[in-house]
Amino acid sequence: MAIPSVLSRVDDTFDASLDRLFAFMRIPSISTDPAYADACARAAGWLADTLTEIGFDASVRPTTGHPMVVAHWTKAGPDKPHVLFYAHYDVQPVDPLNLWETPPFEPRLADGPHGTKRIVGRGAADDKGQLLTFVEAARALIAETGGLPVNVTILSEGEEESGSPSLVPFLEANRAELSHDVALVCDTGMWDRQTPAITTTLRGLVAEELTVHGADQDLHSGMFGGPALNPIHVLARILAGLHDDKGRVTLSGFYDGVPEIPDDIRRNWESLGFDGAAFLASVGLSAPAGETDRTVLEKIWARPTAEVNGITGGYTGDGFKTVLPAKASAKVSFRLVGDQNPAAIRAAFRAYVEAALPPGARADFHGHGGSPALRLSFDNPALAKGAAALEAEWGKPTAIIGGGGSIPVVGLFKSLLGMDSLMVGFGLDDDRIHSPNEKYDLTSYHKGIRSWVRILDALAR
Repeated sequence: MAIPSVLSRVDDTFDASLDRLFAFMRIPSISTDPAYADACARAAGWLADTLTEIGFDASVRPTTGHPMVVAHWTKAGPDKPHVLFYAHYDVQPVDPLNLWETPPFEPRLADGPHGTKRIVGRGAADDKGQLLTFVEAARALIAETGGLPVNVTILSEGEEESGSPSLVPFLEANRAELSHDVALVCDTGMWDRQTPAITTTLRGLVAEELTVHGADQDLHSGMFGGPALNPIHVLARILAGLHDDKGRVTLSGFYDGVPEIPDDIRRNWESLGFDGAAFLASVGLSAPAGETDRTVLEKIWARPTAEVNGITGGYTGDGFKTVLPAKASAKVSFRLVGDQNPAAIRAAFRAYVEAALPPGARADFHGHGGSPALRLSFDNPALAKGAAALEAEWGKPTAIIGGGGSIPVVGLFKSLLGMDSLMVGFGLDDDRIHSPNEKYDLTSYHKGIRSWVRILDALAR
């Protein structure tokens, strides 16, 4: 395939690509506010019409909420891979409106630092700009070569910013149509302005609320202090025992399924120049916590955690009240990696608590959901091809990074469609998504389009 000519077309027609993005951004598709339901429908229609125009078989699919847009290109042939590209067309509300420098749905170009240009407006980076990088890459490929090098299905939802209530039913009802070789998710970012990135891991989560009970009522500490069990003391000892003196979690079997990162990935991370001390200092911390034999970056991307997120018990109002509380509670969460089993982690935590209770104490538990970690295998061919394509465009080795949190749709693609996800995006940390004056660097949009041209070509080979 004549990739240089396709890239030249991207460059020569970039002004038109920018005009189309501005037209898309002018539609105020705020999914969480019912007053904007018609705008969400217009955004879905705009996207379906755009995809139809460039040769996709595209349609707007109704749901109980905002519609989905589904589009297919299946002319590459049965011997070529079939990818599912996902992004969302809905946007966050714009409040507080008074903090916007210009109206949020009147997109504009603005000067950035060091001579850069940026696209400013709601949806610029999250996620209309990211979505159109792929659409415009497909446009250039079809216009220049007559087709796409791989088969492509595009899925764009209109409820990502409002909890995706229609997504699970839609995926379940359309498994055969949407399940393909690999998903491409463009809702992530670069490592920095010059360094492209592929996110390969997302941590899972188990959340538990624990309540330790003692007496059947709050007690006067002068009359009962000493012989009466204090649930706060019991709870504090239990929580303190979750970690040993080296920062490791003490639950039985906790590290079952936790992999070591490969040497080449470790070297890739070391080459990023991440300053763990500066990262912590930026939030007023002077020393790292957690496992003493792991780097800060490794702890965020590749290691599991046990964290106490809140504690309540006894009198917490103004002044002083000398009581022994009848109960004390804590909210505890576990971030999971690798093949850690959420159900096994929950069971191990509850067994640990029960074993630590002294006579006269009892515990109640309330679970708040659990999901496994997600990861794209480091030896997945799509990862190597995508990384090489990004390096060719940006002139720097691709950062193979992890995510400390989660992207729910990636988990759904794995659990419901049986698909791994290649997470490639061109956002930056200062894009101000969800905030006033959201922006997307012009370079992110331009080179994002060029990057997808290269990635689609690489996946075909």
